[in-house]
Amino acid sequence: MTKASVEESQKNATTRRAKGEFVRGVSGFRSVIGEDPDFPAETGRYHLFVALNCPWCHRVTLARNVLGLQDSIAMDVAFPSRTTDNDPIEPNRWEFNPTRVASLTGTTFPECTNETATGQNFRLAKQIYEAEGSDEASVPILYDKKTKRIVANESAEIVRMLNAQAKALGSSFADGLRPNLYPLGDEHIAQRRDIDALNDQIYVAINNGAYKAGFSSDQAIYAAAFSKYFETLGALEARLASDNRPFLTGDTFTEADLRLFPTLYRHDPVYYVRMKLNVARILDYPHLWRWLCRLYALPGVADSNSLLHCRQGYFGRSWNNVVPLGPFKPMSYPEAYAHPDLAGQVDKTKNG
Repeated sequence: MTKASVEESQKNATTRRAKGEFVRGVSGFRSVIGEDPDFPAETGRYHLFVALNCPWCHRVTLARNVLGLQDSIAMDVAFPSRTTDNDPIEPNRWEFNPTRVASLTGTTFPECTNETATGQNFRLAKQIYEAEGSDEASVPILYDKKTKRIVANESAEIVRMLNAQAKALGSSFADGLRPNLYPLGDEHIAQRRDIDALNDQIYVAINNGAYKAGFSSDQAIYAAAFSKYFETLGALEARLASDNRPFLTGDTFTEADLRLFPTLYRHDPVYYVRMKLNVARILDYPHLWRWLCRLYALPGVADSNSLLHCRQGYFGRSWNNVVPLGPFKPMSYPEAYAHPDLAGQVDKTKNG
């Protein structure tokens, strides 16, 4: 498999974290379905563990849905808030617990499940790793139900292998009707180079940049990430506006679009406040807003995530665990994503 992941340098990571910088770690499970002999591409064999508030998981659930793999790759969904300080095993861990009540709604989330793939009914994602002698604890996890082993936990690589092996894994879409997120072959060299360059830009400035802004405790690091985030949004807006293209690389939906979507989907209702990215909304970028609505309308995209999970998960990690109820102007979310005509609208109530 061609290199799919963009990773943050781990140089002096401990020191950098101690100084207040958010530094994302590196995933340890990197096998490839269809290339590793232990993990052949077979329908019904593989399983995903995800949390819907996590944007890295959102990449994977998006790929699963747009490639027509919902019926052939099963999935368990963790509760969006981590375990509490009084957890009997460990605090701050992803938990598969469908009985847990969300503070936002006062009810359980119907998407949340028990853990169903290992045969052990593990409650914490960390326990799935411990069964293989690993001290990792992150999601997403791509899991082999036959060998009871983790295949991969790097989201970019999971997306790439699902695309490459979609037919063999049991896609419900016929060839030609299924999007090809990363086209191979000499005739697509230029497009792959474009996708690769966009992936690098989007990961550094947007995907990981949002976390650098929101979860770093150093003002200068926040300010740098903040500036780079909006500088890149402006560049992407200009890219779409240059020829009114529907997708980032032209006329077709690719991996670059898929990687950008989870962050922009979260920006207006969550990141604007939680990640302190409050220069502008995506609504204020007309071409990006229409792009966002265009992707949201694709089959399977709306069902790939939940803003209730996002709001519960992100604001549940704030100091007082209180989740904001808005925004409601010019429309509530995600309902707004069905209205590309909202692009550029200003909340007139601000002007009296």
